[in-house]
Amino acid sequence: MHKTSVNALVFAVLVIPGASAAQQTPAPAGQTVTLSSEMLRGYQFTQRNLAEAADKMPDEHYGFRPTPDIKPFGQLVAHVALAQFSVCATLKGEPNPRKDEKEDTSRTKAEAIALLKASAAYCDPAVSALTDPTMTEPMKMGPNQVAKGLLPISVVAHGAEMYGTMAVYLRLKGIVPPTTERENQMKKDRQ
Repeated sequence: MHKTSVNALVFAVLVIPGASAAQQTPAPAGQTVTLSSEMLRGYQFTQRNLAEAADKMPDEHYGFRPTPDIKPFGQLVAHVALAQFSVCATLKGEPNPRKDEKEDTSRTKAEAIALLKASAAYCDPAVSALTDPTMTEPMKMGPNQVAKGLLPISVVAHGAEMYGTMAVYLRLKGIVPPTTERENQMKKDRQ
């Protein structure tokens, strides 16, 4: 595993619990919150945010890039989707089914969203199957042994990072990001 990958996994383990708790409704009182159940909630929340952000950006703005040296919006969607395929293939112990696809391939909004949905569908069974004991099982990753649960945690961390970037692109186009929209609706409902 490259030093960058190790750093990303350590970052994910240290940051995700706090970020997850801040962005989600806490579990109802009296429930047992386990490592695997909280990881799954974070994963599902991140997938929802990514899908809703991808959907909110109009097709004509999928080529939008705030500055010439950063990725256009559609490429962000493809980037997160292809990263999810890669990590989840490792988690499943199988070859990446999309290893030959490039994130900078020109895609329509519909194609980018289909790729994002396909990556979530590919990851969902492997992530959902993890339990507290299997989260800590070591698995070979390059020359290292890593806890299996670090892989979906890295999917959540990377997805949250990409969602944050996508939210800025949305705001630059005058579009309220999905998480803000839900938060505003919850405030309105409380009044």
